[in-house]
Amino acid sequence: MQETVSIQDPKVPELKRAIAVGVLTDSRHRDELDEHLRELALLADTAGFEVVSTVVQERKAIDPATFIGSGKVAEIAALTEELSVEAVIFDDDLSPSQGRNLEEAIQKPVTDRTGLILDIFASRARTREAKTQVELARLQYLLPRLTGLWSHFTRQRGGVGMRGEGETQLEMDRRMTKTRIAELRRELEHIRRQAETRRQGRSEAYQVSLVGYTNAGKSTLMNALTQAGVLAENRLFATLDASMRTLALPSGESVILTDTVGFIRKLPPNLVASFRSTLDEITDADLVLHVVDASHPAFQDHIEATNLVLDEIGAAETPTVMVFNKIDQLDGSGGLERLRQLYPTSVAIAARDGLGLDQLLATIQTHYEAGRREVRLRLGPSQQKAISLLHQRGRVQDMTYDDDGHTLMRVLISPKDLGQIHAEVGHDLEMVPGDRP
Repeated sequence: MQETVSIQDPKVPELKRAIAVGVLTDSRHRDELDEHLRELALLADTAGFEVVSTVVQERKAIDPATFIGSGKVAEIAALTEELSVEAVIFDDDLSPSQGRNLEEAIQKPVTDRTGLILDIFASRARTREAKTQVELARLQYLLPRLTGLWSHFTRQRGGVGMRGEGETQLEMDRRMTKTRIAELRRELEHIRRQAETRRQGRSEAYQVSLVGYTNAGKSTLMNALTQAGVLAENRLFATLDASMRTLALPSGESVILTDTVGFIRKLPPNLVASFRSTLDEITDADLVLHVVDASHPAFQDHIEATNLVLDEIGAAETPTVMVFNKIDQLDGSGGLERLRQLYPTSVAIAARDGLGLDQLLATIQTHYEAGRREVRLRLGPSQQKAISLLHQRGRVQDMTYDDDGHTLMRVLISPKDLGQIHAEVGHDLEMVPGDRP
């Protein structure tokens, strides 16, 4: 059977030994495969494994039974014994039957990149929402892989047309798994409705979301801008839950800054679907800060992988600022100049050292102001709540009083904020021509 590779207790320093396996086909460059395998080794390290050997198989077509062919399988089986390896990790997704065939031949647990990512998410989930999201994605991944779990009973009992004990147990496992999946989907829908209610309560505030490839430094940036105290580790997927803090702009006004889960290439579709309530924070944003590790040699691939997820969740059209982080780690051979040529509207920072944060805040301020327009209002003595809200959510340029006791205000405010104030006071505010106050 194919099992999910178990996660090492983070308190135990000794890592389990593993072999990483990649396949080089005609449609894939060797440099690309090498980068993917380096990333797979980082994922393995996050999950508690040390990759002690990497095996690359060159094939024109994937073997439907074992993915890599019987000869390479035999080579890996021998290598696991020679190196005392405890698990074999494939960079590409394996079908359930391929996983079972590989484990039967190698006699070691076998998993793929998707299974490894799901295990990492399971080990990092802390809140009820994250745990529910990850459990659903893992069960959806495991359901087709339950076949074979009780096959030894079937081989011992029954024949053609007979129901063996193993078949009965397998059907029970499938039924219980499907029931649990249905329960988790209902629970996630409830969580999503609650999250939507919370977002509606924040809808009057300008929303800025941090997105980017895992380990790009989003949490470090969040801490640098807001002193949030969010966990920031030099590891993949250090945090899973969305964190929200108030961010003060240079003008003194405030916006909501949200840090979300990092992305990665080949992010499991079930995981994206399960984390939809978390990722909705991005789709509701007024501005997206796409954080990129500028020092990483494959940063452009990271940008593309992130953009694919943004497109998948419907956030591709949201105004976006490219933020190149870790510029202090560039080698000095013109890398920063090339970035500015490729992305002329981007902002370059080193979040850990605070470099470039003033420019980033000024850029956020510019986008914040771009959505505002000047309005002139006439408010009666009974409209003190509206006056207070206009001070809170807009920038009052001028305020005078007429002979009838009305307040005349000239306010810089976004249509979104003005509409919210209309809704909260229960009626439209009186607009006046531009030559009044």
